[in-house]
Amino acid sequence: MAKRVITFGTFDVFHIGHIKILERAKALGSYLIVGVSSDTLNYSKKSRYPIYSQSERIHIISSLRCVDEVFIENSLELKESYIKEYNADILVMGDDWKGKFDTFGNICQVIYLPRTPSISTTEIIEIARTIK
Repeated sequence: MAKRVITFGTFDVFHIGHIKILERAKALGSYLIVGVSSDTLNYSKKSRYPIYSQSERIHIISSLRCVDEVFIENSLELKESYIKEYNADILVMGDDWKGKFDTFGNICQVIYLPRTPSISTTEIIEIARTIK
């Protein structure tokens, strides 16, 4: 049976860590669905808007060969609804979220993948700001 995998992220200032987690997520199934955080959701989480707009981030994620479908994630509280709406068999998140989505284990398998060491969008943005 084909497995549908879903994951979520902001994917701002796209980097190798993003590629690696998306490729590993895809390897767990046959169809990868990616929820890209809306600009508004990102602001509510981080008190800043992403460097790249949500339409630019969707374009970037949609262009990847490992990604089959992309949608806008408007609320963290809707994750269960998104999992059900997209008929996901597996939810993949970075291990910085470990344990936070275990409650969805009753509707899908939950897998936390290790983040790529020494790379972070926040760190890249901070370094870029100091270069000015």
